[in-house]
Amino acid sequence: MSDAASSPRGRGWSGVEDVPWTLLDLDELVDAYWAVVAPKLEADGLDPKLEKPTHGWLRERDLRPLLYALREHHDRTFAQFWAKDLGLEADEAGYEWATDDDRTIEAVESFLASRRERKGLAESSIDTIRYRLNRYVRAYREENGTGDLVTPVARDGDVPAYEAVDACWAAFDRLHAELDGGQTKRRIHLAVSNWYAHLVRRKWATVNPADGLDDEFDWSATNGDGDADTPCLATEHVRALYRAAADEEERLLVLALCAWGLRPNEVARLHARQFVLDVPDGDVPYIEFRERKNGPGEVSLLYGREELETRLAAGAADDEWSGYLFPSPHASREHVSRWTVWNRFRRLADRAGLPDEIDGVSPSPKMGRRFWYDAYSSSLDVVLGSLDEIASEQGSSSAEVVLRNYLSDSRARQLRREHMRERLAEAFEG
Repeated sequence: MSDAASSPRGRGWSGVEDVPWTLLDLDELVDAYWAVVAPKLEADGLDPKLEKPTHGWLRERDLRPLLYALREHHDRTFAQFWAKDLGLEADEAGYEWATDDDRTIEAVESFLASRRERKGLAESSIDTIRYRLNRYVRAYREENGTGDLVTPVARDGDVPAYEAVDACWAAFDRLHAELDGGQTKRRIHLAVSNWYAHLVRRKWATVNPADGLDDEFDWSATNGDGDADTPCLATEHVRALYRAAADEEERLLVLALCAWGLRPNEVARLHARQFVLDVPDGDVPYIEFRERKNGPGEVSLLYGREELETRLAAGAADDEWSGYLFPSPHASREHVSRWTVWNRFRRLADRAGLPDEIDGVSPSPKMGRRFWYDAYSSSLDVVLGSLDEIASEQGSSSAEVVLRNYLSDSRARQLRREHMRERLAEAFEG
């Protein structure tokens, strides 16, 4: 094992944001792993010497710059870095589950094997599902005092179904209190519900205690940025803002807030290098964020590409352009401030004739972000509605079951994106 594993060197780094990832050589990246990544793993109850973090885990903790540095500057995957540079070994057979109950471990590993062999999931996806299941197993054990998750739902058991449901829900109550961000909770719930559904199909279990649990929690409103109580712009408000925009920069401002769902400070700092437009057929262009307060490091560009490309082309032809979409008029700054974004939005709102108050609150840029969240949520509702008939024909209990068990992740994403584009087109073109 690497010497760094037993004697980590911190170099004064106190957090992820302090590390100049792309400037470090491999030995320094090893130092950075033990200084800032390992403590985050330990905080999540994981062993940084035994449990290799998944790409999803790294992205959720703003560690995408580490992956980027390895790929672009050292021609390394994280798996290669883990094995060769950190000197660690990932042994699936020795994975440390949060339970020592053999029957439960057999049940979860059967599910993972099925996902790998029958669905053809990549190993990185298997790692992500394993991590989410283990979070649930740990919460279940801590909340219910047992690591046996199979007996309460087993076909050969005598535990009443309501007790199995109560135990599952208690575990999710614990996760709901422990975790920030509705997206993380939804993903754990999806993995757990799929696992129980697998046990029911295999006739190991008689009930899926996690079925319908997402209706009990308001995870959609928990987006982790403190905007849950912010009112939402209506479609007609967005349309009025876009029509009132006097120039290209103002149109991009409305697109960035309402069609891309960005925060005001993210809009202020937008740079040409963040836009990834050259993607394979079938993929969606995106905006890449190396550092972000919460959520993914990439934001899909489902609308507004033409306007964006016009701006990028004009900037590329200007030898003095700094690359920022919203350059500062002051020589002391490269780009505008978040307060400039607020002020420009308010002036545009006045010109567009928006009400003085929307649900009791003065119009603000954050309402554009809330419009984006509302559009995304409604696109999921439309997809579920379109699956009702299929659910009825297939004898499934609900459209959610069809979406979860019968549609691939890529197909479900495609359907959501199609409806999301329609909602955005209605606002910007209607």
